[in-house]
Amino acid sequence: MKFTNGYWLDRPQYEIQSPKEVFDVKQDGDKLTLYAPFKYINERGDELNLGMSTIELTSPMEGVIGVKLIHFDQPEKGPSFELANEHPNVKITTGDKEISYQSGDLAVKAPFKGHFELDFQRNGKTITKSMEKAEGVILDKSTGKTYMREQLSMGVDELIYGLGERFGSIVKNGQSVDIVNKDGGTGSEQAYKNIPFYLSSEGYGVFVDQPETVSFEVASENVDRTQFSIEGQSMQYYVIDGPTPKGVLDKYTRLTGKVSLPPAWTFGLWLSTSFTTDYSEETVLKFIDGMAKRKIPLDVFHFDCFWQKGFEWSTLLWDREKFPDPEGLIKKIHDRGVKVCVWLNPYIAQKSPLFKEGRDNGYLIKRQDGNVWQWDLWQAGNGFVDFTNPAAVKWYQSKLKDLLDMGVDCFKTDFGERIPVEDAVFYDGSDPKREHNYYTYQYNQTVFDIIKQEKGEDQAVVFARSATAGSQKFPVHWGGDCLSRYKSMADSLRGGLSFLLSGFGFWAHDISGFEEQATPDLYKRWTQFGLLSSHSRYHGSGQYKVPWIFDEEAVDNTRKFVNLKLSLMPYIFDEAVNTHETGTPLMRPLFLEYTNDRNTYHLEQQYMLGSKLIVAPVFNAEGDVNYYLPEGNWTNILTEKSYHVEHGQWFSENYDMLNLPVLARDNSIILRHPGAEHAQYDYTDAPDINIYELADGNTATTRVVDEKGKPAGSVKAQRQGNTLTVTSDGLKGTSTVNFHANGEVKTFKLNGGSGNFTL
Repeated sequence: MKFTNGYWLDRPQYEIQSPKEVFDVKQDGDKLTLYAPFKYINERGDELNLGMSTIELTSPMEGVIGVKLIHFDQPEKGPSFELANEHPNVKITTGDKEISYQSGDLAVKAPFKGHFELDFQRNGKTITKSMEKAEGVILDKSTGKTYMREQLSMGVDELIYGLGERFGSIVKNGQSVDIVNKDGGTGSEQAYKNIPFYLSSEGYGVFVDQPETVSFEVASENVDRTQFSIEGQSMQYYVIDGPTPKGVLDKYTRLTGKVSLPPAWTFGLWLSTSFTTDYSEETVLKFIDGMAKRKIPLDVFHFDCFWQKGFEWSTLLWDREKFPDPEGLIKKIHDRGVKVCVWLNPYIAQKSPLFKEGRDNGYLIKRQDGNVWQWDLWQAGNGFVDFTNPAAVKWYQSKLKDLLDMGVDCFKTDFGERIPVEDAVFYDGSDPKREHNYYTYQYNQTVFDIIKQEKGEDQAVVFARSATAGSQKFPVHWGGDCLSRYKSMADSLRGGLSFLLSGFGFWAHDISGFEEQATPDLYKRWTQFGLLSSHSRYHGSGQYKVPWIFDEEAVDNTRKFVNLKLSLMPYIFDEAVNTHETGTPLMRPLFLEYTNDRNTYHLEQQYMLGSKLIVAPVFNAEGDVNYYLPEGNWTNILTEKSYHVEHGQWFSENYDMLNLPVLARDNSIILRHPGAEHAQYDYTDAPDINIYELADGNTATTRVVDEKGKPAGSVKAQRQGNTLTVTSDGLKGTSTVNFHANGEVKTFKLNGGSGNFTL
């Protein structure tokens, strides 16, 4: 939201007041409160008829400082984000000229009775600053509304990332972003997953702890500052010192909730009925058996909306005309080694048997006149489950438990964005403006928790579209309704990378697009991208997405890349465990790994899958791709082509429909298990040990995890001249050692825990 008219003037409808100096200070334990009036106090009369900012400084963990800007100190209605507090040691200094509040290496300093500013320093060096006239209490004279604003300074070449799922440039400089969840597809400024958190290339982050709409102006209204504002009388934010981007994500996810580890089976291929297609038990089994007949491994089958009767979503009851024996069907699918996911949303259509039950028991959001809040968008007479009511949560979970008891393994938690604000009343009295974005947290937590309760914590997973801060605790999320076009494929990747830089670990997208009809070439290229993503699902609207309806090459392509992903699961799941431990996303922009190479800072059409693989999807029918490799020796794991890059280099290449750039980093070990039939298996059972471009005198190591994500062993490789020494711990059987260098592969057998080999 913009308040100024150029650099010198304010827009005429706004009156902006800002702190001039810190006039007084109070310490209460580890909290420091600054009192900053809106003009300089030179005499006692200056203390009359004057507004003031009350600024509270706190620290929930080392290296994180919270700033609460208060105009009028009014009670806040819920909801509020659930944040951790590690109660770190802080150092508070209040001198005659300067006030300092320090947590870890991060300190905020303010002059005492001097020109107001909040100077955030890492080890004595400024990383960002709230300068004079940056913090503002703003009155809209035309409406009477009050806004709180903060502006934090930016460096000359500083770049800003994050703010949730955004489909424009991954670098947010120059953008205006409103943090408000909307159901707008994947090609506009609207987004399903809005996160009031940004990450700076300078190794710090800022989390605005406000669940309502937060308006960001990133080097836009003021090109030297990142600005954020809300409607209200107070605003809380946290500055997070990394000091690296990865370090910021670690602290942010510790603050708002660690990324949960999805079950290993979820990393395999998901196949959907698609949305408006016609499907029944016969169709479903035909698709599953068709995949098996073509030797394409499948891990999850998803039933989209029409597993229920139309006009009754979400009734959470099977359409017995199409599926007369759902228990029997689920058993048949399980007998084929495939899990079952069913679609749901938190909206209850008036025709659904659940509507009267929810209305009569007060389980639905109401209007101020006491009636249920309804409209006809999506389904006729939709009401909304009120998850602020504990009884409504238990009621909704009881319906899901019936499905889990029937054999359903997980749920696709669709929607949750169009939550009413105007004339909306929630059970617990929550502010509808704060509930709008936060609703998705309550919704997905409700579903995630019942799966965890019934299936066990290690089996809990949802497939969610909407999100807010903290929703990383309830994976997995997918990108929403994209078009079946190459441009939309690229938009989806940008949205995913932006989302993953916002504290999330795992992400998927509708392979080949949701809307429109995919062409065979797009299907194949998007399949490659999808199966080299964190999670992989074929889904569409009015088009089935099984490969044989496109052509035989699509079948070959799907088989090849499903098998590739399954073979990589010892590597992928170890990296997924690292995501759970550290907050570093499984799919990540290159700059997270190569912070010293500024050429990587704008890259958004390629990514790293874990710490050791670069993937550059092909976004055209011709097979042309331009991609960048940082300094090092790289090996394409599909073609064995090697690349020796001295200072970072761009490549322009052409690939057939069965290949693309998938490049392994030098001095790395990647465990693979060719022949895997599902995503979950014993990763310690004689995996192939692939060693890439291990330089003379170097050592490479990798952790081995089991299918539950527990540490199970390790592999180490050392090279001295032409001698390669491989040592393993925790592996079973005889492993094949593949040494990749200069486009060639030398193969050895590792019997027992260690072996010496001549290269």
